[in-house]
Amino acid sequence: MRITTVPDEQGKLVWAHFDNGRVSRTDLSADMLPNISNMPAPADDWTDAPQVMPPVVSRPEKVICIGLNYRDHAIETGSEIPDTPVVFSKFNTALIGHGDAIRLPAISDQVDYEAELVVVIGREGRHISVDQAMDHVFGYTCGHDVSSRDWQKGRPGGQWLVAKSFDTFGPIGPCIVTADEIDDPHRIAVKMILNGETVQESTTEQLIFDIPALISHLSKFMTLRPGDLIFTGTPPGVGAAKTPPVFLKDGDVCEVQIAGIGSLVNPCRQDG
Repeated sequence: MRITTVPDEQGKLVWAHFDNGRVSRTDLSADMLPNISNMPAPADDWTDAPQVMPPVVSRPEKVICIGLNYRDHAIETGSEIPDTPVVFSKFNTALIGHGDAIRLPAISDQVDYEAELVVVIGREGRHISVDQAMDHVFGYTCGHDVSSRDWQKGRPGGQWLVAKSFDTFGPIGPCIVTADEIDDPHRIAVKMILNGETVQESTTEQLIFDIPALISHLSKFMTLRPGDLIFTGTPPGVGAAKTPPVFLKDGDVCEVQIAGIGSLVNPCRQDG
């Protein structure tokens, strides 16, 4: 099942079925994840999805990100292959949806792109075993871990949290594909297309820590709850690793393409 969030006639976010850029609204509030077994069937009143959509999960408790989790990306950056997941986070105020603009802040000159597969947690758990981890997955969506490299690496201590948490630095969408629709999330092609040119391309076969390993590891530290998001890492080709570096600028258009899920498109606009 492919679902997304859209406003109803009163402006309240509700769940909707999603298919090729068209939506069929339900009356289920988007305040929490729907029970898929009770999700009403699509109605006959399919309409075009809004050009600018809200995040598919509007208020997750946690937005957890994994760094250096593609073997080919770690090699690209000259980093050692980590033996433990590199974990950081974004604030949920960074989240935007498909079609919304990434705002390039005046205090950063090195804003970079990172295409990512995002896991949506569907069932609460702590100390989850690897064998049971996939039972806690609700579904998957496209994500873009926009990153300010001059704040991430160019400030004392490495300011990862603020570098990743500027408003609009967490596009997700355009839909969630429920876990039952994805045969193997570890054989999925992930791309970033910048202004029509493919700049990142790999598959989730390159993940150093697969999804069960990530869920099990994270649940040792924190309770995972429905709606929590896990950005699983980015493929090679990030702008900071190119010669010369390529950073986002006003007017750029970023498109995250993930096989079996779809395309998340966001333009870039200079802020201030």
